[in-house]
Amino acid sequence: MKADRPVNLDLTTISLPLAALTSILHRISGIFLLIGSAFMVWMLHKSLASPADFATAQAVMNHGLAKFITWGLLCSLGYHLVAGIKHLIMDGGLGETKEGGKLGAQITLVISVILFVLAGVWVW
Repeated sequence: MKADRPVNLDLTTISLPLAALTSILHRISGIFLLIGSAFMVWMLHKSLASPADFATAQAVMNHGLAKFITWGLLCSLGYHLVAGIKHLIMDGGLGETKEGGKLGAQITLVISVILFVLAGVWVW
């Protein structure tokens, strides 16, 4: 065994850069979109089945929890879109430096927070 290898790696002490955190959040938002799509497809199916089911779906969507889920999905969609555009820009060769990655991450977070607020205003 090598003596210079860590014996116990404490992940809570590792400080990731902002660009890495936004990249991880991009992946997490994609997972939320995948899971949340099942709820939205179910609501779409329910609303198209019959007039009575449409009324039921409408009542469900007016509930606070459904609005929160919808807002969460819109936030995930907004963040995933903004972070995806940032990744496409980086694939084009812009923002590949350490400073550029940090600036891109900051811009991604600012635009995403604006979209979160707008989505909240729209849902409620």
